[in-house]
Amino acid sequence: MDRLPIEDALPALRRALADAGTAVVTAPPGSGKTTRVPPALLDEPWLGGRTILMLEPRRLAARAAARYMAGRMGQAVGGTVGYRMRQDSRVGPDTRIEVVTEGVLTRRLQRDPGLDGVGLVIFDEFHERSLPADLGLALCLEVRQALRDDLRLLVMSATLDADAVAALLGGAPVVTAQGRTFPVDTHYLGRPGPDGLEAAMAQAVRRVLAETEGGVLAFLPGEREIRRTAERLEGRLPATVDLRPLYGALPPAEQDAAIRPAEAGRRKVVLATAIAETSLTIEGLGVVIDGGRLRGPRFDPRRGMTRLETTAVTRDAAEQRRGRAGRTAPGVCYRLWDEAEQAALLPSRRPEILDADLAPLALDLAQWGAAPGDLAWLDPPPAAPWAQAMDLLARLGAVDAGGHITNLGRRMADLPLHPRLSHMVLAAADRDPALGSLACAVAALLADGPPGRETDLRTRLSRLPARAKEAAATWRRRLSLPKAGADGENAGPVLALAYPDRLAQATGDGRFRLANGTGARLDPADALAAEPWLAVAEVGGGIGGDARISLAAPVDRAEIEALAPPEGADVIAWDKRTQAVVARRRVRVGALVLADRPLDAPDPAALAAAMADGVRDLGLDALPWTKAARAWRQR
Repeated sequence: MDRLPIEDALPALRRALADAGTAVVTAPPGSGKTTRVPPALLDEPWLGGRTILMLEPRRLAARAAARYMAGRMGQAVGGTVGYRMRQDSRVGPDTRIEVVTEGVLTRRLQRDPGLDGVGLVIFDEFHERSLPADLGLALCLEVRQALRDDLRLLVMSATLDADAVAALLGGAPVVTAQGRTFPVDTHYLGRPGPDGLEAAMAQAVRRVLAETEGGVLAFLPGEREIRRTAERLEGRLPATVDLRPLYGALPPAEQDAAIRPAEAGRRKVVLATAIAETSLTIEGLGVVIDGGRLRGPRFDPRRGMTRLETTAVTRDAAEQRRGRAGRTAPGVCYRLWDEAEQAALLPSRRPEILDADLAPLALDLAQWGAAPGDLAWLDPPPAAPWAQAMDLLARLGAVDAGGHITNLGRRMADLPLHPRLSHMVLAAADRDPALGSLACAVAALLADGPPGRETDLRTRLSRLPARAKEAAATWRRRLSLPKAGADGENAGPVLALAYPDRLAQATGDGRFRLANGTGARLDPADALAAEPWLAVAEVGGGIGGDARISLAAPVDRAEIEALAPPEGADVIAWDKRTQAVVARRRVRVGALVLADRPLDAPDPAALAAAMADGVRDLGLDALPWTKAARAWRQR
């Protein structure tokens, strides 16, 4: 059996976990840490026959790691080694190594804070610094301190500030393993031209197929770019080349096809997102083409919205991608940027906790009964996004005025969904079971559905992907809802239950005002642009200062008033634009104006004060002075 570099570090790791109870492992990609460390620790005396939980940031990597470890033991997945993730679990009564995605650990801790039967929790690929990983480690540290001083914690990473993590773990030993990489020649092809990244990537793929041998792994920022690149390559590749996409929303069978070795006499080109950077071994690939872009969510506290932002790849991610070409033999890496740009790359990606929507974290901590300051973090949650997250939870009824979780909040936390979506599903189900079924479909589409081009949610619901249908069915069964969903025409009112702050009022020419006070717009040719009212689910980058609406559904005024009781207010003020006193009765839901009419009997004192403001604005000469009055004024 092939010996991997991590095995030389196993004796030191065993001693560290036995003596200190915590450890940090740093080892480059390809060293074998993901698949060799858990089996090597199964017979340790301190484990005492208990289970090892290993967290993987990505579902595909979790399945692949479990299958590989089980295969080395001559077993099927679900025996000694299993995996557990949302809507896909393979574990059995004899499972001792459980590879889980990160949200699974949080939910298990909420149900069983003592982690009964677990002896070791491993945080793999911790350098990705996902929000669930940071939360899971913070909760496990508190469990170890307050309930289970025998619980072992191990953090593993390819690129990581090991000293900072070791300090967080109370001075944990750091174990370093050497990598086993072969030389990789690096070529810089320059920035993509005016035709864009997809055209440059397609050209690069054709070039490297002519210049090199073996499989090709090409990195692109997202599914959209992968599809467009594939379209450009269709019919332009040799007959012996198989083109395989690889991204998170792809069905598992198609993901497996991408990571399997190519058939004899054939070559394979894999178009992948960052999902293929680490943990995942794709056999037979000796060439990497790096598009140089990275896409991830970024929360805007000012607008209260999360947008997907595409940025330049970071230096550590670029090196990890490059290293994929040298896993088993000398390789080649082509980069779609200039060599001078390499030095300007940021050294590493920002931790997700600094840029993410913190509402899920806030609900998890409310259920745990803790505030951010009660736990240990590498990077604590930022104050402004945290305050906004708590405000949203209060608006949804998940926490009370003191920030404590409510009964509704506990029900919301029990569903593996964003708080907005869990509130939508529960509120719709409480109103009408059929409406609840529709809400399950909407939630499944928003949580897992691949991006689409249609802005109308009703259209996307009519073509619900298979994976989303399975998720919706799971939640319907869990809530005892009927199989038949409500009419898709009710998508707007359902959506408004999740996004009351994104109710939108048309202001003309495809522009809308959201209830949270921000602007948004649609292409005026879009059918939804003619709707007077919308419930908005997704917004994209700004257009002329406004966000672009990418997913919405119509809603009428009566439904808005039922969802959020309007507030009326008398407005008596000087209007600088019209240079007149405004005296009107305005009825609002947030920033949306539902009614605006003149006041029948405005308050005389308020009118006088508004007029005085006008005089101050325009000056005394604006008053209707008579000749006698001017003379009196001059005297």
